[in-house]
Amino acid sequence: MMISQSLPGLIVGNNNYECEGHVILPSSPTNDETFGSFSSATPDDLKNHINESYDAFLQWRKVPAPKRGELIRLMGNVFREHKQDFAEIIMLEVGKIKQEALGEVQEVIDICDFAVGLSRQLHGLTIASERPDHRLMEQWHPLGPVGIITAFNFPMAVWAWNATLAIVCGNPVIWKPSEKAPFCAEACHRALMKAVEMCDFEVPNAISIVVNGYADVGAELAKSTVVPLISATGSTTMGQNVAVAVAKRFGRSLLELGGNAAMIITPNADLNLAVKAALFSAIGTCGQRCTSLRRLIVHESIYDAFVTKLKAGYASLKIGDPLVDDSVHVGPIIDDEAKVNMIVAYNRVLNTVGSRMLCMAKSDLPSKGSYVFPVAVEVSEHHEFMDEEVFGPLLYVMKYSTIEQAIELNNRVPQGLSSTIITSNIAEAELFCSPVGSDCGLANVNVGTSGAEIGGAFGGEKQTGGGRESGSDAWKAYMRRQTNSINYSVEMPLAQGVKFEL
Repeated sequence: MMISQSLPGLIVGNNNYECEGHVILPSSPTNDETFGSFSSATPDDLKNHINESYDAFLQWRKVPAPKRGELIRLMGNVFREHKQDFAEIIMLEVGKIKQEALGEVQEVIDICDFAVGLSRQLHGLTIASERPDHRLMEQWHPLGPVGIITAFNFPMAVWAWNATLAIVCGNPVIWKPSEKAPFCAEACHRALMKAVEMCDFEVPNAISIVVNGYADVGAELAKSTVVPLISATGSTTMGQNVAVAVAKRFGRSLLELGGNAAMIITPNADLNLAVKAALFSAIGTCGQRCTSLRRLIVHESIYDAFVTKLKAGYASLKIGDPLVDDSVHVGPIIDDEAKVNMIVAYNRVLNTVGSRMLCMAKSDLPSKGSYVFPVAVEVSEHHEFMDEEVFGPLLYVMKYSTIEQAIELNNRVPQGLSSTIITSNIAEAELFCSPVGSDCGLANVNVGTSGAEIGGAFGGEKQTGGGRESGSDAWKAYMRRQTNSINYSVEMPLAQGVKFEL
């Protein structure tokens, strides 16, 4: 596999810097075995090198955008050639099952393709001017170094969403990955630098900086005036801290924070489709996606029939080490701390009045590694603790009577990322996607809450942060807009009919 045994705390292009922070010995959640080490960077380490990113920006912004796209095309080819290797690093470091790990690498490849096409479409508008012999237009220019802070659950894809778009838009990137996934970050950085070597034009060495460390390093990145945009993925608390630090210096924040996804199952649903959608949404990545299904809202008339199928689905789940068994459905949770948090969450809901166990995976848990049982619990009503995002395979199941009640339950939590309705009734589907329907950034029909495609903008509302990444026009976040008024006459007419005579 493409992985080092000893990782530098700071990487600037092809230059590695050893740092004086805490020594970290990562172990795989699949089997508890240590597979490497690194000394974390400190805020001072970042401050000593962050200006190199700005120097790279001054050079990179002058490279034509299609040329910048060529760099990303070459990087995408590196991921294609080594897809299996990258997937194995994800499996080792964060415990994803093989199919999900391969899917994440494919997502990197797909966003590379998207960014290459985008590099020839960074266009503005020509606007009709009210003044004679004038042209009104807008342009989009490179913004500056982009700071990227990522979580462990998608250790390659979320970086790629940001880095590929930032780079084709003319910006270098500074990446602070999760301290739980530094080797995935190193692998991605090395892929980019391999692409740099293949370019037939000059690319600045500091096109990419990786800084491995803890929250204090992320805080230093957030407050740096060298970095006009911080794209941060993680908890709501982390996002609040980043947003405040960036706002103080009038920078920009692109926030992808907590999720608390719901799925509505209507009387018009195909129950077989509904069970498949609910199962993968709830247990994929061991429930550690921001789009993971937390709340299942089922119509009372089909509740018993649906629960019977759901129980059979849970009973068929196979839990195990994805490094030794390609057929497992559920791998480990990220670490023992997360495992303890899940046990606390299980006990809290099961000790709540009106709650009872519905479904639990029957598979044995491996003796080594951080494994938990996926669980579905019936709740009689919405409880305050359901407003919190539980990062693991815990699913709340409840009944509803009317579609309006179901939508109210969907919208009741403070997060607003992903939601879905399973129905064959077009009126229900359209209502769910209408202005009075789901208040989430993602509102799906007859698909799960997870598995968003890169072609659409990804992100959510409320405590999810409001940011948009990946497809559609998300690229505009990485550029600065400039409006131009161009007078090609010898007269000086003013807008709004203002007269100024001398």
